Amino acid sequence: MAVNSEVAGTATATGSRFGYAMLSVTRIALGFYFLWAFLDKFLGLGRSTCSIKDDAGVITGTDYLCDSAWINGGHITEGYLVYGGNPTSPFHDFFVNLGAERWTDWPFMLGLLGVGLALMLGIGTKVAAWSGSLMLLFMYLTQMWPTTNPILDDHLIYILAIFGIVWVELSRQSIGLGSWWRSLGIVKKNAWLV
Repeated sequence: MAVNSEVAGTATATGSRFGYAMLSVTRIALGFYFLWAFLDKFLGLGRSTCSIKDDAGVITGTDYLCDSAWINGGHITEGYLVYGGNPTSPFHDFFVNLGAERWTDWPFMLGLLGVGLALMLGIGTKVAAWSGSLMLLFMYLTQMWPTTNPILDDHLIYILAIFGIVWVELSRQSIGLGSWWRSLGIVKKNAWLV
């Protein structure tokens, strides 16, 4: 259904400029979600990697660049998969065993960085959508079943948002380097790189 393009010059035949801009802003926010997770785990910048807790387990601060940071040799996937998963998840044992392996840090960290940068910049968004969604699906499986909703949690909502935004933005990206990226010869020849 076409939108009336006479409304203060803010609409086109396929939607409003504001709507496309909001899709781009949401894509960038999702990208920052991944990028911040990478930076936090790499340098120990946030409460999930290098938190200081009191005797009651309440977070009281952050010990930046602690031993748990990847840059200092911390085992990143172990913390989430071995100690952070839901023990009632049907996949709990699989992820605990996977999290005990040191090699899993590399694909996880590179995935966080790659997906974060791709979504923030608006380049390689198809690969980022598939890769990020796979990572989020695995995170969902470690937490099954959600406590507030028996089926749906934020990981699944992020998956839906990433796919929806990326595929709508293939026709028009308001913010980002997508137009420039799609004009490159290698991307024109390999549509999966869009």
